[in-house]
Amino acid sequence: MLGVAYAVVRSEPPEVFLATDVEVLHRVLAAELVARAASGTFDLNELTELREALLEERWGEAVSRWIAYSGVEVDVYTHLHVYSSEDLPPDLIGAQIQFSPLFR
Repeated sequence: MLGVAYAVVRSEPPEVFLATDVEVLHRVLAAELVARAASGTFDLNELTELREALLEERWGEAVSRWIAYSGVEVDVYTHLHVYSSEDLPPDLIGAQIQFSPLFR
């Protein structure tokens, strides 16, 4: 079963990041949110902690600290099923729907 992990960054406008799994998603968020943040946004202690987490490849920690320091909320979803034609075969979907709760 094919799935993805994704994050919704509650910025203005909101941003959505999609990855094959949560481990990749943490790296994406570290690269796209944390590493691209302007250094002047954080005090020296926060900046040092963010840099250390990134340099030590502690991606999840870097993202968590960025959220705490920036105040921007990020919703992370670890698995979303990606439907394919195999999941909903065109020649069977009509018959399958007839056995759904709506038809009981």
